Amino acid sequence: MRKFLYLSIIEKLKQLTDPHGNPVIRTFDLWNEQVEFIEQEEAFDTPAVFIEFTPVKWNTLGGGVQRAEVTIRLHIINGWDGSARDGSLYQQQSLDRFDLLDRIDHHLFNFAGSNRQTDFNMFRRVGSSTNHNHEELVEDISDYTCMVMDAVRKE
Repeated sequence: MRKFLYLSIIEKLKQLTDPHGNPVIRTFDLWNEQVEFIEQEEAFDTPAVFIEFTPVKWNTLGGGVQRAEVTIRLHIINGWDGSARDGSLYQQQSLDRFDLLDRIDHHLFNFAGSNRQTDFNMFRRVGSSTNHNHEELVEDISDYTCMVMDAVRKE
């Protein structure tokens, strides 16, 4: 389930492009507190999206099918371009990160996917956190939930 959901989110977000048709988001990975340990991390380009899976509680429906409401946290990392203060030369550049957050939120609304084992739907934003204490990298967080149906296959 996690692998399918992870790869599906990446493919969906790769559809966000700039006016020249290039993907807006340059790095995707699983969340591993990359911002906390920046000196120890492999360098990455921004904007970046790191995907975190929160704990999941499953309900068994029968017939080898389980259902859960899954919460996924996106850590959206941008470089800090300068002050957003009114009158600042960098105000527009600094506020561009909010445009990206809005684009991601709108693009993922009602996102759904299916393979022969896992179905997910009703992708909805349920929380967001704006970073107000940063240095050269800004980490904003968006939480989403979706309903997942997973068929248990015997190996």
